[in-house]
Amino acid sequence: MHVLSYTSDSGKKGIPLLVIPSQDGMCDNYESFGMIDNIKDFIENGDVQVFAVDTIDKESWSDEQGDVYHRGMVQESYYRFIVDELVPWIHELNGSDRPITVTGCSLGATHAAILGLRRPDLFEGIIALSGVYDAGYFTGGRLDGAWYDNSPVHFIPNMPSDHPYVNLYNQRKFIICVGQGAWEDEGIRTARILADQFASKGIDIWVDFWGYDVNHDWPWWKVQTRYFLPFILTHYREKGLI
Repeated sequence: MHVLSYTSDSGKKGIPLLVIPSQDGMCDNYESFGMIDNIKDFIENGDVQVFAVDTIDKESWSDEQGDVYHRGMVQESYYRFIVDELVPWIHELNGSDRPITVTGCSLGATHAAILGLRRPDLFEGIIALSGVYDAGYFTGGRLDGAWYDNSPVHFIPNMPSDHPYVNLYNQRKFIICVGQGAWEDEGIRTARILADQFASKGIDIWVDFWGYDVNHDWPWWKVQTRYFLPFILTHYREKGLI
């Protein structure tokens, strides 16, 4: 797996921001679509240190002809790589014990939400933009093997209201955003399910629906990223994490 790190020229590192690329993307995806330039001031000011990692989506989420069970195991292996290997390495490079915020666009947002919702002990923030949070959308409705654990619209409804993660969610800054324009239908559907479930369990996670002109595309994700990052930074400051 390859990881690109983006740090201020001054050496000030800020909070660690883990980027999961959009569908089938590699670690240069975020930079190639102009997002690094879009948040360059946050990097140069030492607000964030960005870490962008490869995906293996082509072997899991995107492999429509592959065996569903195997695809789920590949996704679970990727999840384990992030939480068991990449997270400690990011802390080492960041040189601090600051908790990580994870972000992504499209399928990258799906990954980001899975990581934060499954491990709120490891992730302080989520900025998930235009994700689809139903694994069954990618598997013909099947949740064989590991897919259930990677399908927030299924595991959140089944989480007991007194589960310890509920309290952790309410101490974090988790943001799920979707536009209501072109190519956002499944994102809207699944975000609404999550919003309803969060509300029913007393979970304070920000699910934000943007306008009918807001499409599933990079120009809007750039606007949304710049809009939400200050909320993440304010949250860290209020908790004394920076």
